[in-house]
Amino acid sequence: MYLPLFILSLLVSLYPASAGDFCVADLNLPDGPAGYSCKSPAKVTADDFVYHGLAAAGNTSNLIKAAVTPAFSAQFPGVNGLGISIARLDIAVGGVIPMHTHPGGSEILVVIQGQICAGFVSSANSVYIKTLNRGDVMVFPQGLLHFQINSGKSPAIAFVSFSDPSPGLQITDFALFANSLPTEIVTTTTFLDKATVKKLKGVLGGTN
Repeated sequence: MYLPLFILSLLVSLYPASAGDFCVADLNLPDGPAGYSCKSPAKVTADDFVYHGLAAAGNTSNLIKAAVTPAFSAQFPGVNGLGISIARLDIAVGGVIPMHTHPGGSEILVVIQGQICAGFVSSANSVYIKTLNRGDVMVFPQGLLHFQINSGKSPAIAFVSFSDPSPGLQITDFALFANSLPTEIVTTTTFLDKATVKKLKGVLGGTN
C-alpha cells in the first residue's frame, strides 16, 4: 500500500514540475529531429505562448486556390516539445489541398466556414471520404495520404490541429512533378506516359 506512494513521492522529488513544464523554442538555434533547443527560462515571456498569425486569411491566388497558414514551432515557439500544433486552411471556390501526408503527426480538422470534401487512404488502400460542413470534425491518422477540397459555392475555412509541433508535409504531386526527379523514373514508377509526366512537370515547375 505504501510502496506506490513512496515511488510517487520519489518521482516528484526527482522531477520537479517547474523543470519540465515547457520548452519554448530558441529560434536562434537550428531545428533538429527532436525539435528546437529550449530558450532560457529567464527569457521566456507570455508572448511565447500566444500567436496572432491565424487571424488573417491566407492568399489563395495560386495554382491550388488554397493557403495553409501554420502555427508550428517555427512560428509559435510555445508549442515546441508539447506534441501539439495548429494551422489555418483557406480554400477558395474550386480550391484543393492536394493529396499529402504528415509523417510526424496525426491531424484533426474542424470546418469553420463553407463546405469541404475530405478523405484519406489507409495503408490497406481503403478509402474514407466525407463531405463536411460548419462545425464538423474529421481525423486523419499519421502518415496517411489525405486531401481537402472546397465542395461548396463559397470560400471555406478550417482549422487543423496536429499531434506534433512540427508534423512535416509532403505533397504527392509536388514530390513527383515539381523537382528534378527524372521523367523516366516517374513514368516507370507511376505508369503514366511520358507526355503526361512532361506536362505535369511543366505545370508544377519540375525539370528533367
